[in-house]
Amino acid sequence: MGTFVTSMQQRTFFSSVSPAFAPRQIVRRFAITALLALAAGVAQADTGKLLLTGGVSTIEGAAGGGLTPWAVIGSNATDGEMGASVYLTRASTQDYTLSSYGIAVGLYNRAEVSLARQDFDASPAIALNGIAAFGVTPGQHIKMDVLGLKVRVAGDAVLNSDSLLPQVAVGLQYKTVDPGSIGSVLQFLGASTYGTDFYVSATKLFLAQGILVNGTLRSTNANQNGLLGFGSAAPGRNSRSWQSEFSLALLLSRNLAIGAEYRFKPNNLETLGAGAGLNDALREDDWKDIFIAWAPNKNASLTAAWVDLGRVIPGITGGRRQTGFYLSGQFAF
Repeated sequence: MGTFVTSMQQRTFFSSVSPAFAPRQIVRRFAITALLALAAGVAQADTGKLLLTGGVSTIEGAAGGGLTPWAVIGSNATDGEMGASVYLTRASTQDYTLSSYGIAVGLYNRAEVSLARQDFDASPAIALNGIAAFGVTPGQHIKMDVLGLKVRVAGDAVLNSDSLLPQVAVGLQYKTVDPGSIGSVLQFLGASTYGTDFYVSATKLFLAQGILVNGTLRSTNANQNGLLGFGSAAPGRNSRSWQSEFSLALLLSRNLAIGAEYRFKPNNLETLGAGAGLNDALREDDWKDIFIAWAPNKNASLTAAWVDLGRVIPGITGGRRQTGFYLSGQFAF
């Protein structure tokens, strides 16, 4: 961490963390109330989708793989039905852990509304106190809420499985970050504590062959998915960029699937770090995983995966790649 510390010590920072923006708290509480009301009014689908064809829950709450949303609508509901799903995910790498949980409501196989909470253990950030008066507290966690909306605009993954027409959906994810004592670091980086991702996904299911392919194009300026805020001070990149995400799944049986995902990331902060003489200390790498998903029945599924998140603020973790495992459970009806 020598270069990182020496270079950063040349810069000082004395601003304090501003209080949470009240309207964002109102939006979050309204979203929670609305989702719970919707879920309470959902009637359990008598028919339901084919197992695993509705995806599982991503870490951001939308239906898809573990890392990237698909065009499918979450829950077991089909046309004319409403459904809901809840999930809990735990990921662990060499230096970090991430817990994520949330709820999604599927409306008539046409729209999906989701709400997720991420809790990121950022304990290595305590090292930043040796650089400047950031005031990072021991064992600091970063928390982020993700309010998502997805609408299917074309195709049906199952009904069109014998043609080349994919299911296509557009979506957004409004994210707000509570960085705690790391808020001073985000201010130093010039990163906002809220932002919105927009995306379009296309999912193609080859049912006879047991193959699912998904491609997602995301417009974002999030740093590390938003956990390190959004955008950057100059000379970093503050503007949006388009990032591609891909998933491939193989259905081994009606209730077991294996697959892989690759998610390109924007790397907004590295130029800022390099301009301050930090080399690649703020670099952000692409994310990838290899997963296995099992659905013992139409209501429950378990997903386990090996993940590679690349280097996450390598200046405070010795440049180590953050590889590890995650386990996710979902209950849908």
